Amino acid sequence: MSMLSPSRLKARVSIPSRDQVKARVKSHLHWQVPFEAGIYQNSPRWSNKDLDPVPLEMRTWTGKDFWAYWVSDMLAPPLASTVSSVMSLGFTARETIPITFCGFLVISCIITLTGKIGATYNIPFPVLVRSSFGMYGSYVAIIIRSFVAAMWTAILCVQASAFLQCCIEAIWPSFKNFPNHIPDSAGITSAGLLCFFLYWMGQTLLALMPIKKLRILFLVKAVIVPPTFLALFLWAAIVTHGGGELVTGKVKVISPYMNLAYSSITGLNVIVGLFSSLAVNIPDFSRFSKNKMAGYHQFFALPIIGTLGALTPIFVTSAHSTLWGTFEWYMPAVIEKFDSRAAKFFVAFSFMLATIGNQIAAGTYPFSNDVSGIWPKYINIFRATIIISIFCVVCTPWNIIKNAAGLLAFLSGYSCIMGPLAGVIVCDYYLIKKGRLDINELYKDRGIYWYNYGINWRAYAAFIGGFAPLLPGFAKSIVLTLDVGGSWKIYTFAWFWGFFTSILYYYVICTWISPPISAQIDVAVLPPQLGDVSPSSGDDGFLEKSEVKAHAKEVSPV
Repeated sequence: MSMLSPSRLKARVSIPSRDQVKARVKSHLHWQVPFEAGIYQNSPRWSNKDLDPVPLEMRTWTGKDFWAYWVSDMLAPPLASTVSSVMSLGFTARETIPITFCGFLVISCIITLTGKIGATYNIPFPVLVRSSFGMYGSYVAIIIRSFVAAMWTAILCVQASAFLQCCIEAIWPSFKNFPNHIPDSAGITSAGLLCFFLYWMGQTLLALMPIKKLRILFLVKAVIVPPTFLALFLWAAIVTHGGGELVTGKVKVISPYMNLAYSSITGLNVIVGLFSSLAVNIPDFSRFSKNKMAGYHQFFALPIIGTLGALTPIFVTSAHSTLWGTFEWYMPAVIEKFDSRAAKFFVAFSFMLATIGNQIAAGTYPFSNDVSGIWPKYINIFRATIIISIFCVVCTPWNIIKNAAGLLAFLSGYSCIMGPLAGVIVCDYYLIKKGRLDINELYKDRGIYWYNYGINWRAYAAFIGGFAPLLPGFAKSIVLTLDVGGSWKIYTFAWFWGFFTSILYYYVICTWISPPISAQIDVAVLPPQLGDVSPSSGDDGFLEKSEVKAHAKEVSPV
């Protein structure tokens, strides 16, 4: 994203005066928030500065910026936890590495498809989803994705607080003896809860800052985190003399009801699930593209960076098994056992820093941007950040990641929702509308994307058709003793089932049962494009492609 590119951010951090602080606080003491209309001033319900197409001068991302984003987003604790949880199925490096590569290769294809939509029309996810689900129908899709972002943010709060606890213990070893007054059934100790709230307060304060003012944080993260991943990999390879049993050994499937094939598919689904949410909302970032994400190298960024980054948790998990005799998927628990207090502090601090950047860039910021777009009259980005911060506490996320099975259930659980959602969006844009949207109609009441009462029932029929058959398997992933017959089998590839089934349903409905004729146009209407010399524009400042043929290329679905 643009905030990760140093050359894009020139804003200086300034300390507000007392009057400025009073003015900011006063504005939040009313139900309604100050509202700044977007370029479509006649449609304040659908248009504001955060939802409008990105202006030409802000479309600055090139290939190197997207690769830098993936490096920053991939080399973070979520990757380490996910890869290690895949190994908890009984896999060694021989199985985990190809599963990881194939999983990232698959989701990279979908991210490229949805990303090109945002890059072509320069619009964020909340606006794009209006074209497929309808103006009001988009709200449910936005809420679903926002909930996933909120859950991830909450889970990362727990992991980051564990890293903070490692830092404190490295400085003051006596903190290990902090008295615990919480029962084991709570899933967290008194010391852990204290560190959780300490981290939570710091992270909330950072998240409340304008994203453009966090340039230093992302710069420091980019400098510190990658070398830490490399150092951990080298340490693990050295202490195990080349890898250890979990690298060179043989697979031992531990599931009570899945064989090797189904365990492998589950692992693949978990890897895909890690970025299944981003596969839907990547337009939030790709809209800043300078060249419509040109070049096939975008497709290879995720599998290359992700697989190389996965080597660290694979080898570290193996090293823990070799040195301490037990399998450990949770990185804070590994760091806690380091003998060197200096190594313990710096590694934990680096991972905590990576988590903060990952939380804000991929969790808090997208959530706030999306939710503020649903109720702009009452919720702005500041209030949305407060909402997600409170959610991080009340959802007690430490109960979700008590063990690797809990994280596996969470990743598979939300991927079975994200798969159908991505399937409908991809099918609607590429197969039904042939890549042709009208940018002006996306901000208009009762326009061509109004469908029936603001909702496209076809999209929801396909979404439910892809999601509903996965519910029994989801229930069994939580309660292993639950008897659901053979329905758990399709849940092992939940994302794939949901994605392709929803595509099939949506295509059949829109082609043979009830074609959305009013939403299918012959000529795409785009925002102003680079190279438009003297374009003729309407009252809203946007251009029909037919008017700028001499300056713009034809819109292609791919």
